Amino acid sequence: MDYTKSGAPKKGSNKPRHKEHNAKGSSKNPYGKSESKADLLARMKAAAEANKKPTVEEG
Repeated sequence: MDYTKSGAPKKGSNKPRHKEHNAKGSSKNPYGKSESKADLLARMKAAAEANKKPTVEEG
């Protein structure tokens, strides 16, 4: 019996089903755009400072 046409799953193609909103090379995420390490650290420190909760001292 020939099972080739019996509804076997189709071989997948390696293309995405949709485009990402921030894909590499798009206007939102152009190639060659990278922040320096100092900028990244400054942003992380500012975020940590903003999220810091005041501690309650027991006395």
